[in-house]
Amino acid sequence: MSGMTAPEIILKPVVSEKSIDQAGRGKYTFQVNSHANKIQIKAAVEELYASDKVTVVGVNVLTTKAKLKTRNTRRGRIEGRVSPWRKAIVTLAPGQKIQFFEGG
Repeated sequence: MSGMTAPEIILKPVVSEKSIDQAGRGKYTFQVNSHANKIQIKAAVEELYASDKVTVVGVNVLTTKAKLKTRNTRRGRIEGRVSPWRKAIVTLAPGQKIQFFEGG
């Protein structure tokens, strides 16, 4: 799977309360391709955010588990699963940041 391009590896930034809080400390969270490894993720982040001149110091990768979700309707209870997905927490060199929010 070495033939993936940077946009195929980094799917989208994860926007949550925790990820925004960590972004202030130089750690950014991205949803990544399930077949990408840490070396590919590091290269993809440095390529995609080359305009910000970022240097990736560390990459931590984890796969979220599939969760069971239920909801109640008039016809009864509906059960389903949320797909498992892979995320990478990328640490940048001190003093560097990525501008992917309008005012940020």
